[in-house]
Amino acid sequence: MTGNHKQRYRFSEAPIWDLQRQYYEEEGLTAWRNDQVPQYITSNPMIATAYAEMIFGFLQDRANKGYGSEPVTIVELGAGAGRLAYHALLELCRLRDYAGIALPAFRYVMTDLAMSNVRAWMEHPALQAFTAEGILDFARFDAIQDTTLHLVQSDVTIRSGDLQQPIVIVANYFFDVIPQELLYIDDGQINEVDVYVEYPDHYDSMKPTELLNQIGLSYEHRRATEYEQESYSYRDVIAFYKEQLEDSHILFPVVGLDCLERLNKLSQNGFLLVTADKGYHLLDNWKYAEAPELVLHGRSFSLTANYHAIEYVYKQRGAAALFPPQHHQDINVGCILHLDQPMSYPQTRLAYHRFIERFGPDEFYSMKVWVDRHLESMDMQQILSFWRLGRYDAEFFIQSTQRISSLIPEMNDEDTQDLLTGIQRMWSSYYVMEQRYDLALDAGLVLFEMSMYEASKRFLEISIREEQDEVVPTVYYCLAICCLELELVEEASSYLGKLLALDRDHEEAMALLSAIQE
Repeated sequence: MTGNHKQRYRFSEAPIWDLQRQYYEEEGLTAWRNDQVPQYITSNPMIATAYAEMIFGFLQDRANKGYGSEPVTIVELGAGAGRLAYHALLELCRLRDYAGIALPAFRYVMTDLAMSNVRAWMEHPALQAFTAEGILDFARFDAIQDTTLHLVQSDVTIRSGDLQQPIVIVANYFFDVIPQELLYIDDGQINEVDVYVEYPDHYDSMKPTELLNQIGLSYEHRRATEYEQESYSYRDVIAFYKEQLEDSHILFPVVGLDCLERLNKLSQNGFLLVTADKGYHLLDNWKYAEAPELVLHGRSFSLTANYHAIEYVYKQRGAAALFPPQHHQDINVGCILHLDQPMSYPQTRLAYHRFIERFGPDEFYSMKVWVDRHLESMDMQQILSFWRLGRYDAEFFIQSTQRISSLIPEMNDEDTQDLLTGIQRMWSSYYVMEQRYDLALDAGLVLFEMSMYEASKRFLEISIREEQDEVVPTVYYCLAICCLELELVEEASSYLGKLLALDRDHEEAMALLSAIQE
């Protein structure tokens, strides 16, 4: 319930943005626990593979142009939980090793506003191999104001003009969570939309993360001629909107555009932007648009990204912009080549064509929504096929274990082997996040039901090592059976003893132990 504490702000300076910043800084990686902040749609292995393919194409193009001696720096803005960076780097290394061709070296830099996130990435077990190889580094970066990048791992600071190769910018679920201006265009005039923020009673004693859910917003227009001045940096796109739009609200990404320009200055040769967001690149989507509503994600929020403005500004400067020709449903993936002769980057553009235009992350996510609703009617081949399409995603396996278990009695040898191979590939690329699942337990139990006792034993033992305080008796019993099937009698007895220490009345364990000891 809101009270009478009401203040007026310019939209980009409203306290909602400070509350958002404080939320991410306070919560750190826990912001992504149980999808408080959405992460699957922008961080799954399928979208990471598409990104890796575009970056790999770019590395090929630079090598083909004779620029293979200097390393390419890839900067991910707002890397969040770190899952996208992990999967993209993993696939990029696989492509590099599989191709076996001469390419520029590369360095991936994960950045975020919250230093706690940077520290957590540096300690994450899945990222250690990349840092040891020297292809991963980390930096705290404030998209609103920073002009340099200080790499924590290598203790190197990148300043204006330091990079000889174009910089690759990865902006995933980024432009919709940083401050934007809100404009209203009608009758050939530009108006800025101010926001009235109505605070609840006792708001001064509330935590920032609680306050965001309880404030009320209302809007009021005021004439804003400064956007039409010759000196205004983005006057051309504003003039275009004046001409083309009426009775329309526009979220204008000044902070996002300024951020791109500051990153652009780090390189002597422009940038490649790879980005995905809930955003519009078609002008029609902004025609007659109403004032925006905050889309709340737990204690944070997002708005719609204005890809049309970003595309327009950089095409005016000679860039090439790639966006899907079709309308997107859930996520829009774009690529902007702000480079000298951008059309001379065929491998980059072909990668976008193959992995975004033909069938990309948006189409995959639409299928995922359908699969989630129909999982219980899918057969094993359909499950395996979709799992492969999603690059053996762990979250899909976790969702599917109950259905897989019900199908095991009907599986043939080929299905059984393919499922085992899939589990091994999934485990080799698993990135542990805050919403910790016991993936090893799920894998071990499925393999146990398939009578694959050696593989089951491996995963069940991983589970009890990682979840020592939460081991259930069933796990020890399954391990004892695995050991007996593998003729490891002493180990079987040991596991049965551990089981009985937890549940001394477990009849099956007592009977099995008695039979072993006879």
